[in-house]
Amino acid sequence: MDPQFDFVIIGAGPAGEAAAYLARARDASVAIVDRELFGGSCPFWACMPSKALLHAAAVHAGGGDYDWEKASARRDYMISREGTEFPSDAGHVGGLEGAGAVVVRGVGRIAGPGRVVVSHDGEEHELLAGDIVIAVGSQPTIPAVEGLDAITPWTNREATSTRELPASLVILGAGPTGVEMAQVFARYGVRTTLVASRPRVHPKDHPRNSAALEAILRRDGVDVRTGVRAIRVRAGAGTGGAHLVDLSDGTAVEGQEVLLAVGRTFPLADLGLETLGLDMAGRRLAVGPDLRIADGVFVAGDPAGPDMHTHVAHYQGEMAVRIALGDDVRPDYRAIPGAVYTDPEVAGVGLSLEDALAAGQDAFEEVADLATSAKGYVAEASGHVTIVVDRPTRTLLGAFVAGPAASEVIHEAVLAIRTRTTLDVLADTIHAFPTTARVMGGLFAQAVRTLDATL
Repeated sequence: MDPQFDFVIIGAGPAGEAAAYLARARDASVAIVDRELFGGSCPFWACMPSKALLHAAAVHAGGGDYDWEKASARRDYMISREGTEFPSDAGHVGGLEGAGAVVVRGVGRIAGPGRVVVSHDGEEHELLAGDIVIAVGSQPTIPAVEGLDAITPWTNREATSTRELPASLVILGAGPTGVEMAQVFARYGVRTTLVASRPRVHPKDHPRNSAALEAILRRDGVDVRTGVRAIRVRAGAGTGGAHLVDLSDGTAVEGQEVLLAVGRTFPLADLGLETLGLDMAGRRLAVGPDLRIADGVFVAGDPAGPDMHTHVAHYQGEMAVRIALGDDVRPDYRAIPGAVYTDPEVAGVGLSLEDALAAGQDAFEEVADLATSAKGYVAEASGHVTIVVDRPTRTLLGAFVAGPAASEVIHEAVLAIRTRTTLDVLADTIHAFPTTARVMGGLFAQAVRTLDATL
């Protein structure tokens, strides 16, 4: 193997794969390194298996033929894990090699400018790079809770790959992983408790979306505890040997398993970044607006911020390559969509009214009750559609949806924010009836009437 490459990419998740494919499409030579599964967590332990289980749970909850054995088998098929304990990443490896990338399995570490050392099976190989892309993703955060070290807690990996349902489950953390897995297990009859340290679940989302998620989970039988945190774990001290988790409000909850979903940590400590003169005392990297952290070194994906989404990682992986190859581009984060794929879904993009006003913008919002809309009637669905409007420019600042197809509907707002399309154009756009998108279209028209009334 020729050790000289235009790009050496450390990490083969969504960001690393996107960087590798684009670099090869532009005739740059690529070596891509990963210590475990090529493809990263998303296809094997996170995005894909969790959504497959959510789908199965929705069918099961509606009375369909989708018991846990079938759901588990379908999940195993999806992650290439049939009849084995560990998934196969052969499809990802084959795709990369087919594109002309050199796949290197091992632990990658930067040894100085333009140098990456890969360790595997007791051997080391040095790769020389014109540019290095760090795309190492993130790992579940292990909180400092007394007694947690006496049990073997679940992370997203165990939650999305288990073949046996626990009798009971305590989930610490109420972000996307927490709420999605809470619905899956509750719908399959597991006594599920969700512990949220903040006053509402999914606290980074719009308050109406958070309220909708809490209502969804409570409807499905989840015991939702908000505004409390775990302070102690008592291993095996509960019913039938379940673990007891003491909470900050003096109560206790119990679970045969305890799932940690309190955040993500970036695996940067052993990357050799100090050889580039970088101060690694802090938790995050100082990533420039061009994704650089040093000459010839780029970061893409979770450690780069501002949000940890697969779609952002893919975008940044390609952006890093484009910048390295001389394109006059920079990442634009004004319109990053986020979604939680519960049944029904919630989604959002841009600024809430509170955030817009705090930023000094002359903004207002329009809100529609989905339950009283045509879509709500035909789908027997509740929820909301909210838009946030900038008065001086007559453009959209944010949009938030809870209801059927929220993760699809939101992309009209994503495009509108990205292109600064005016409300007049959005209101004059035909939306199919009866859809959640039509409800959003009605808000666009209402916003124009509000704007015109103040002229």
